[in-house]
Amino acid sequence: MTDLTTHYLGLELKNPLVASASALSKKTSTVKKMEDAGISAVVMYSLFEEQITHDSLAFNYYMERGTERFAESLDYFPNLDRYNVGPDGYLERIRQNKEAVDIPVIASLNGVSNTGWVDYAEKMAQAGADALELNVYYIPTNPEITAREMEDNTVDLVRAVCANVEIPVSVKLSPFYSALPNLAERLVNAGAQGLVLFNRFIQPDIDVESMEVDPTLHLSTSEELLLPLRWMALLYGRIDADLALTSGVHTGLDLVKAVMAGANVAMVASEFVAKGVGRAAEMLAEMENWMTAYDHVSVEKMRGSVSQQHVENPAAFERANYMKALQSYDNKLP
Repeated sequence: MTDLTTHYLGLELKNPLVASASALSKKTSTVKKMEDAGISAVVMYSLFEEQITHDSLAFNYYMERGTERFAESLDYFPNLDRYNVGPDGYLERIRQNKEAVDIPVIASLNGVSNTGWVDYAEKMAQAGADALELNVYYIPTNPEITAREMEDNTVDLVRAVCANVEIPVSVKLSPFYSALPNLAERLVNAGAQGLVLFNRFIQPDIDVESMEVDPTLHLSTSEELLLPLRWMALLYGRIDADLALTSGVHTGLDLVKAVMAGANVAMVASEFVAKGVGRAAEMLAEMENWMTAYDHVSVEKMRGSVSQQHVENPAAFERANYMKALQSYDNKLP
């Protein structure tokens, strides 16, 4: 019989399918449905730094920049007193979810500075969270801020949180770093037990009729799996941390690919938002059927089997892959 068991952040999970941070976890009843559908763990929706304190330096910087000229710029930001359920409500939601389900509940903090993070990380652990995911979401627009400063701030933040909580901590990263493996290693040395690849930024559009910025949320597609899949295969075996793949996981075969590349777990949100959490059972059945058909007895033994360290052509994950892809496209031209 196929064994789907895996391990992530010191937790034994019944399978590698985890619900990533989304609005789905705002209702305990939905979290219960996720468990019933076979999902092995749930990452709760994020508590934002701006909800913890309105005095964050980064937040004030953006709130104040240009407001002396354009008072309407204040309208670009949501009323934080109405956003989500607030810090205290978030802690209560952790307790409610933990009481309702037997699967691990992972809390999520989203921010850019140390302000308030350490204190609320401790409170999340006390509320019963099995682990904590730090979602570092920052768009550097100041040309005077260097890449090294950005990375140092992130490492310092992770070190501060890890030093003050006993539960395992993972870091959700963006792909926009010039030397991602080096940063990954620094984060692990700072105490992170896991890395999540990748944070999916909301890309604003422009409404040409109203001449306004439209921050529309678009759900992912399986095409977006390729970027985290590549980096998963590159980092597997090089970084001493558990790895989670997120963005673009929509099918059981996507789950298979994530594990083969080296992921301990694959995290899903868009597929559940679009088609319901019942899709989890279908995805897991598809994964198990494929593994049975190709004689893979367990997820643990399959993990990393197509990482860069285990393929016949390791260069396929690097520059050579780019050239080969272009050549294959050339052959299709008239």
